[in-house]
Amino acid sequence: MKLTMFSVAGSALVLVALIATYAASGAQTFDLFALAAPGVGRFAPSFQAWAFPVMFLGFAVLAGVWPLHTWAPTGHVAAPTAVSMLLAGVVMKLGSYSAMRVAMTLFPDGLDQWRMVFAGLAVAGIVLGALVALAQSDLKYVVGYSSIAHMGFVLLGLMALNPAGLSGAVLQMFSHGIIGGLLFAIVGRIVYDRTHTRDMTELGRLDLAKTLPFAAVAFTVASAASMGLPGFSGFIAEFTILIGAWDAFPSLLVPAAIGAVITTAFTLRALQKSFFAPNTPERAPEAFAPITFAERFGTAILIGTTLAVGLFPTILLRPILHSFQSPLMLQLFREVSQ
Repeated sequence: MKLTMFSVAGSALVLVALIATYAASGAQTFDLFALAAPGVGRFAPSFQAWAFPVMFLGFAVLAGVWPLHTWAPTGHVAAPTAVSMLLAGVVMKLGSYSAMRVAMTLFPDGLDQWRMVFAGLAVAGIVLGALVALAQSDLKYVVGYSSIAHMGFVLLGLMALNPAGLSGAVLQMFSHGIIGGLLFAIVGRIVYDRTHTRDMTELGRLDLAKTLPFAAVAFTVASAASMGLPGFSGFIAEFTILIGAWDAFPSLLVPAAIGAVITTAFTLRALQKSFFAPNTPERAPEAFAPITFAERFGTAILIGTTLAVGLFPTILLRPILHSFQSPLMLQLFREVSQ
């Protein structure tokens, strides 16, 4: 119900902005290139001042941007594992990509007016998402709230509005889709389906490092990727975003860095409490169902993908940077810089 309410509200905001854009342009088209063309789509600053936040927030609901994020952790936890993976890997990225592709390119004046506001929301999402994840006892909620923190980095990169920030934001969309999907697969498919609990204290009593060693190793690697350690795609994405943010608004780097430290804290806490708890198990280790070939193969694909992009980032950064040389994006850079 919460997911439906937020989705309908976000869609309504986008629909209102789209209809207003169609009427204000006078072009009788929804073609983005036509609407953004200087002769046709130069909307009045007063129109952009309200149309941009309405459209951007409508899309940002799907991206899980704070404070419109509360559907995401609840939805992740309530959904089956496959749906959680799709929510993290696809649905949330549709929101952030659409916000960039439509709202930012159509309304550069509105973007310039609201840029610092949304940059502040991005940093709030990074810090508060990490703090709430630190307080969770349900392992899937930890992963769910970590998504809010990571999507905060996406918004921060978008608002930097320079090649480094934007390319890092797009790379983070891809990276979080892979890493978030991997974490949800491990927690939901490999661990929960066998233990029937997501409580980290209960999981710690099952001595999973010995009873489910594959899950322990996979979650350790996924945790390293989620924390943004070098060698994984998350490091390249967040580092590139921070370079762009340093150029755009250096004052926000301190809270963003604090959020990154808290991210490390809640990730290590979840890893230790769930898989490497020091307490002696209260009962004899259980014999869980063996890990299937499909589970091993799927996990290997996701780990291999984040490693490949982390070690060879030009695989994605080159086409991403090339896309920002399009006339539409170059026009956006010029108009905001002016």
